[in-house]
Amino acid sequence: MNKRQKRAKIIASSLQLFSKQGFYKTTMRDIASNLGISEGSLYTHFPSKMSLATAAISHVTGKLAIDLRYINSKPIPATKKIYEFVKSYFSFIQKNPEMVEYFFQVYLSNREIFCDEEDCGFSLAKEFIEELEILIDDGVKNNEFTQENFFIAFSSIMGILGSITFLHSEHVLEKELENYCEEIAKAICRTLN
Repeated sequence: MNKRQKRAKIIASSLQLFSKQGFYKTTMRDIASNLGISEGSLYTHFPSKMSLATAAISHVTGKLAIDLRYINSKPIPATKKIYEFVKSYFSFIQKNPEMVEYFFQVYLSNREIFCDEEDCGFSLAKEFIEELEILIDDGVKNNEFTQENFFIAFSSIMGILGSITFLHSEHVLEKELENYCEEIAKAICRTLN
């Protein structure tokens, strides 16, 4: 196993533990033990729990960015891209519940971990945010969306998806997520107009 694969395995293990136990209750020893490696070996790849937590956020949002980049490359209207993104996002959270749980339980709930005076963790999700901006700009350029303020548009998209994700994780929804794709995509498009 090469260094990149080892880092990915460590991140996957940390995502599981952080999402179950929380950031503060999970120790580097817990993560090393979960992997069956020495704590020293873990520190070879990540010098601190904080560096591991930030790498985990970059990992999660990087996966979403890859999916959205592919969608953005398609020669289809932005409204169809929104639908494709919603579908992809729902598939992602069903396949990777620990990643989504980590995002909500650690990243959003413990902003003090990721914030400093210059950045509040947005740089960790830079690739994903850039792809979302491309999608929004494309829709505005083609007169499909009128919402030009990126932060409002971003909040409209991620607020709706975040709420549905939360309802899904709380087992409140009556149907499986994929049954809501079209309705959610339409709701997002309406907020962008």
